Amino acid sequence: MKSRIHPVSRPVVFRDRAAGTAFLTRSTADSERRVTWEDGRSYPVIDVETSSASHPFYTGTRQVLDTAGRIERFHRRHGTEVPAAGE
Repeated sequence: MKSRIHPVSRPVVFRDRAAGTAFLTRSTADSERRVTWEDGRSYPVIDVETSSASHPFYTGTRQVLDTAGRIERFHRRHGTEVPAAGE
C-alpha cells in the first residue's frame, strides 16, 4: 500500500439530536467540539440530524402506502380491466 494516502481513522462520538442518543464509532471525520464519553475519555463529537435511532425506516414508524387502492383507482379512472389475482 502507498503511504500517506489514506485518511486517519479515529474514535468519534456521533450524537443524534432528534433521538437524544450517542454512538461511539471510528470515523475519518473530525470536530473541534469534544465530549467526555462513558469511559472517561474525551472524544470529538459530531451532531447529526438523523441516525438509525431516529430514522423512520429503522424505528418502524414509517407510513405504509396503500398501493392496492392506488392501482384499483388507476384502472377505474382509465377504464382498463383489473387483472384477477394470480394472473
